[in-house]
Amino acid sequence: MSRVCRITPRASQDIKDIADYLATHSSLDRAETFLSDIDSVLQRIAQFPQIGRKRDELYPNLRSLPYQQYLIFYRLLDDAIEVFRVVSGYQDLTALFETDE
Repeated sequence: MSRVCRITPRASQDIKDIADYLATHSSLDRAETFLSDIDSVLQRIAQFPQIGRKRDELYPNLRSLPYQQYLIFYRLLDDAIEVFRVVSGYQDLTALFETDE
């Protein structure tokens, strides 16, 4: 059974920023492929919520799943998946989550 994927405003902004960057610095096709691929990954997470690695060291009940050089961070809720952030895996993740909610 698949759960509903809820994307936080912060994660939505992350996705938009990445797509905008790709469209500007690479190509519109690459940005569209990124958006399509992210949608596919989120569908897979909704279908298999335990697929991601536990990341409690960053934030309680957090999981991550890589996609290319990005990490999709999400949490399991009772009836849904909450997509928390989508960021470059090269960032200082500890610092990133210290400044978040």
